[in-house]
Amino acid sequence: METQALHNFSLSSPPLVSIHHTLPFAPPKRRRIRDHLHHCVKAEIQEIRVCTNRTCRKQGSFETLETLSGLAPPSITVKPCGCLGRCGAGPNLVVLPDGLIVGHCGTPAKAAELMVNFLVVEEKLDSNDAKNSLDALALRKRAEIEFQKNNFSEAELLLSQAIELKPFGGIHVIYKCRSMVRLALGNYPGALEDAREALKLAPEYAEAYICQGDAFLALDQFDSAEKSYSISLDIDPSIRRSKSFKARITKLQEKLAAANIS
Repeated sequence: METQALHNFSLSSPPLVSIHHTLPFAPPKRRRIRDHLHHCVKAEIQEIRVCTNRTCRKQGSFETLETLSGLAPPSITVKPCGCLGRCGAGPNLVVLPDGLIVGHCGTPAKAAELMVNFLVVEEKLDSNDAKNSLDALALRKRAEIEFQKNNFSEAELLLSQAIELKPFGGIHVIYKCRSMVRLALGNYPGALEDAREALKLAPEYAEAYICQGDAFLALDQFDSAEKSYSISLDIDPSIRRSKSFKARITKLQEKLAAANIS
């Protein structure tokens, strides 16, 4: 349901240096895992890179990447990367800036449990939070399918159910998606409200600014629409090359011209 491909991940990320620890993922030893990850949380995890090289890819790293991307809070970036040198123990990922390597993270459940362990010190999360967040992500994916089929009411219902689950991460994306659905339903104030909610949770979320701009445009608030689009460009200049973004700007200019004539 993404409005356009805003982020182009590179599989040829620079090699990582000073990787000090190896942590095979072992769900039954959760307390020990938390102990290992505690210092990462205190160091404020900024990024998770998932190996998508050949061996890890065969072991399901793309699914791990997709799941972690869907569950991550706005403060944590999830990206693919090249080989981490632990082939056979994958899918592997590395936590930055600490450089902690985590292996055997090949299922959505393990990815969710891992994210819980990253956040548990600050947010007091548990396994129920992991399940709720996975369920919310599944609902969002179902909503994306319904959106593509133009079943907007069903998509809105699914996204509302996802929000009610209060996932620990990815909820800003769910609000953004529901903003798009509500816009398609003609509920422009609701679309604007959801876009604003997404931006409260993720102030640097370019796609939410685009959704906010779309809602303002539908409400004929042209100055506000132009400002929202401009902010999205400031955050991610690559949006300028998007055909859909160019179409938005053209539509805005046409509406402005019509308003000036009248």
